[in-house]
Order: sequence, then structure tokens, then C-alpha cells
Amino acid sequence: MHVTLASWKSEIFEGVLRFLPDWVQIAVLCLVVAVVLATWAYKLKRKLAYRRAVRAGQPVHAAAQYGQGRGADYLGSYAPPTRQDDATT
Repeated sequence: MHVTLASWKSEIFEGVLRFLPDWVQIAVLCLVVAVVLATWAYKLKRKLAYRRAVRAGQPVHAAAQYGQGRGADYLGSYAPPTRQDDATT
């Protein structure tokens, strides 16, 4: 009984890499590692910025709660001023 531990995606990735020359294999693997590291660094940067904002007491963008609507529904201080001549009689 033969059980593979790798997923089908990694099997396809390895199969494609085997047909490429060595220098292309190395370049592709370096690009994959660079993308993984860049993603990790971006997530870490956002996490640190979130922590700094919370500690400094700055408002943090949170997910909308149920029934909250969209941001355009609640303009608050950004709502345009109402004019008296707009009132219909």
C-alpha cells in the first residue's frame, strides 16, 4: 500500500519542476520562498501597526457588526451640511 504524504498540488508542482532546467528550478523556488517571506512580513507589519494603534488610542478599523449597514449610510461629521433652501414646502 502506497500512501503519499504530499497534496496533489505539491505533486503537480514537483512534476512541473522536474522537466525544467536546474537554473529555472532554482529561480522558481527562490521566487516561491520570496513570496512566502513577503506575505509573512506584510502580515507581521499589519499586526504591529494594529497593536501600536490600539496602544496609542487611535481608532482601529473593525469589521462591521450585524445590521450596521455600510459606511455611506453613516457619514457622521463627514456628512454634507444641510442647506435651508433645499427644504421642500
